[in-house]
Amino acid sequence: MEDIGEKLKTFRLANRMTLKQLGSKAGCTDAYLSQLERGRANPSVMILKKIASALQMKVVDFFLENETEENEVVLKEKERVNINFKQGDAKIQMLVRNIRDKRMQPFYTTIEPRGGSKGPYAHIGEEFGIVLQGQLEIKLHGKSYRLKKNESFYFSSQEPHSWTNPGKKKTVVIWVVSPPTF
Repeated sequence: MEDIGEKLKTFRLANRMTLKQLGSKAGCTDAYLSQLERGRANPSVMILKKIASALQMKVVDFFLENETEENEVVLKEKERVNINFKQGDAKIQMLVRNIRDKRMQPFYTTIEPRGGSKGPYAHIGEEFGIVLQGQLEIKLHGKSYRLKKNESFYFSSQEPHSWTNPGKKKTVVIWVVSPPTF
């Protein structure tokens, strides 16, 4: 599998953008983008979301392999697409093979203690989730919401939001974004 840096460069060049142009649109420096492309830096969820948005794509595009058969209804655990960030504090797995022409994007998310989004971000749509294990803290509208096992959340993704695992054990969340934007 190509790493994020190689894919970033491929997508940037396909969009005929310089590092400086992409940096300006994504809100980061061209030097930082260059480090990402060369595999010398690891982006947070927030930064990768901003870069994907600037490239008019989805975060998941950085992690997808070649197209698979879309006709199958069942997705086995071993077939999930992993969206892993090198800092290793959140493991996000897609629960559907492909999001093309879908109206929602479900994830199985495991967050290590003190792991999270590394800052607020916003995008179109709505988010829903349920905590299966551990604790989840969501910050929205300047307020913190702390959820425990079997508690759920629902909010507009257009509001800047962030999330973390404030506990000492792993947190597991089923997370759904609509429309698919990740």
